[in-house]
Amino acid sequence: MRSLLTGLLALSVSLGALAAPDSVVLVSGGGAQKVLAAIGRSPLVAAKYDATSARFAPDPALVALGRRLFVEPRLSEPAGASCASCHDPARAFMPGPQALAGGPGTPRGSRAGQFSLRNAPSLLYVRYVPRRHFYQDDDAPYPSPFGGLMADGRADTLAEQARGPLFDPHEMNNGNPRQLLQRLRRNGLAQSLADSGVAPFGPAVLRDPEALVQALGAAFEAYLQSDEMAPFSSRFDAYLRDRKPLSPPEMRGLALFKNPDKGNCASCHALSDTASRPERSLFTDFGYDAIAVPRNRALAPNRQPGHFDEGLCATARAQHWPEPQQWCAYLRTPGLRNVALRQSFMHNGVLHSLRDAVAFYNTRSIKPGEWYASGSVFEDVARAHRGNVNVNSPPLNRRPDQPPALSEQDIDDLVAFLRTLTDAAYVAAMPPP
Repeated sequence: MRSLLTGLLALSVSLGALAAPDSVVLVSGGGAQKVLAAIGRSPLVAAKYDATSARFAPDPALVALGRRLFVEPRLSEPAGASCASCHDPARAFMPGPQALAGGPGTPRGSRAGQFSLRNAPSLLYVRYVPRRHFYQDDDAPYPSPFGGLMADGRADTLAEQARGPLFDPHEMNNGNPRQLLQRLRRNGLAQSLADSGVAPFGPAVLRDPEALVQALGAAFEAYLQSDEMAPFSSRFDAYLRDRKPLSPPEMRGLALFKNPDKGNCASCHALSDTASRPERSLFTDFGYDAIAVPRNRALAPNRQPGHFDEGLCATARAQHWPEPQQWCAYLRTPGLRNVALRQSFMHNGVLHSLRDAVAFYNTRSIKPGEWYASGSVFEDVARAHRGNVNVNSPPLNRRPDQPPALSEQDIDDLVAFLRTLTDAAYVAAMPPP
């Protein structure tokens, strides 16, 4: 199947090259990347994305307005749910206990009894997520997709991403831009924004729904690109900058994290513990993988046996990538900074402790019965797409007759290391290991 994909990608590249731009900027303030060709509507770039190339200089007035809008409860229907409801500033901008209470492991929406269909990530460091693109490493058999916002990469920029929660009926429930404008005119927020004197807000946001949505997106993007949203204040950052020592269990955990035969975490959750620049250790390569987490039966759509979260292949279809079904069940690798603050884990919120998340990787392949309650391996992936699931990367490639890659002590040490990634302002909010 992959050989077919390789051929189709090559064909797409050869055809797409006619329309491909010469270069693309993958992140705000970053340098232009040379484009080799187009794969569907996405560029194939010549060099691997480097987060240290980003330079952020958002307008301070727009940052301040974005910060106020982030906690604005009038932006939902019914009023009461703001961005901060799911991305709590007191918990590293991820869901807190109140958002998750009584739910399936995903945060509640503005309407009673409605919960998001996916878990909400932390928004710290999100400014470094690049636009969608393909890149092929020297030793890779074919180009792979990287970047894009949301777990399925469907938004290309932070401004575009803001549309997702604003109009999702399970989240802020605003219907469409026209309905949002009507509501904000009634509650006075549209007039307040028009009178703010902050570009791109102005009289147009009172009459043009698209101008309003674009201005809101610009304000959220400015706030999320501000330096306060990338504090780099964890104990691990002190280790990077000043070599402030970590404890023996934490150092053992770091070694396991990097060891390709043990945790193998760094193969996707990229870091550089020899570089003093913390941007080189965002704990994600911004790529995609299909790891087939257990099905969360508490999610309302999952009550239908035939419902599956397709992940990246929906975006692949929209972007006209060849053989889009090859990307079904793939989801973007999240960053792990502040992961020890999470109350629920995985894109569907099915796991509820950091230790369980680590243990899943360790024993998914050798003890599947401990994870898949239905008895069907990869139960949350449609049968037609189960061939996409990663069964080749350690430790996911172990057979049932083999011992786990990690001992119980190894898992404890990995968790100890992951707790060092918590920024200083949030250390007191971490649950016990």
